[in-house]
Amino acid sequence: MVCLGNICRSPMAEGILRKKVNSLKLDTTIDSAGTGKWHVGEHPDKRAVQTALKFGVDISKLKARQFCESDFDDFDRIYVMDKSNYYDVIDLARTQEDKDKVILLLNADIPDSNREVPDPYFGNGDGFMQVFTMMDKVCDAIAEQIKNEIGVPK
Repeated sequence: MVCLGNICRSPMAEGILRKKVNSLKLDTTIDSAGTGKWHVGEHPDKRAVQTALKFGVDISKLKARQFCESDFDDFDRIYVMDKSNYYDVIDLARTQEDKDKVILLLNADIPDSNREVPDPYFGNGDGFMQVFTMMDKVCDAIAEQIKNEIGVPK
């Protein structure tokens, strides 16, 4: 999961998807990063933490990190929140295979819709709730895709 600073959208998406795949007992790695380095080492925005906790998702211990080239080696899919993040990540891609891993998050639910997850950082708390709800829905689709690909453990 990738957004700009890795303190709002992407840590919420990481927490949501992690909770969903854990409840399905799927063996997969979920992580998040930002395209920028401004918040590296910081915990998520308190509004993101509070919103996630309302839904039983604890992201308070996560720490921001910057997306790097090795993420293409470590992950099968790289979900980005908006087109700016998409192009920033694509610029780091070394091969077409790397580029093919990068997907706008909301396309996982409605392919080719090219909708963006709005950045709630500069708004009020309502934006965090709207973004969480939006990402919760798409993470259901992603968890289902993962389950279909790797199967449910016995």
